[in-house]
Amino acid sequence: MFGILVSAFNVLLSYVLRSVIIKFVLYFGMYFFVTETITYLQSQHILPSASSLQVFGSIGSGTWYFLDLFAFSVGAPMIVTALVARFIIRRLPFIG
Repeated sequence: MFGILVSAFNVLLSYVLRSVIIKFVLYFGMYFFVTETITYLQSQHILPSASSLQVFGSIGSGTWYFLDLFAFSVGAPMIVTALVARFIIRRLPFIG
């Protein structure tokens, strides 16, 4: 009976050490790298900020009505986020 419990404990411990902890460390490292890289790029003004873009300044009130009607303010960020996620998953070999 004691041998069965020790064997089960060894299997559980090897699973935790091989998959759970290694994946946690790897994904935490990728998350930390991406967040710090984006923060650095924004602080160096390499990435454009929303306040610096004056693209929507010349849109008329009729166009704004339809943009609000179709929830453009919600849909556009979702589309951009989906495209970025697709790029990351398909192009970076260590993720996808």
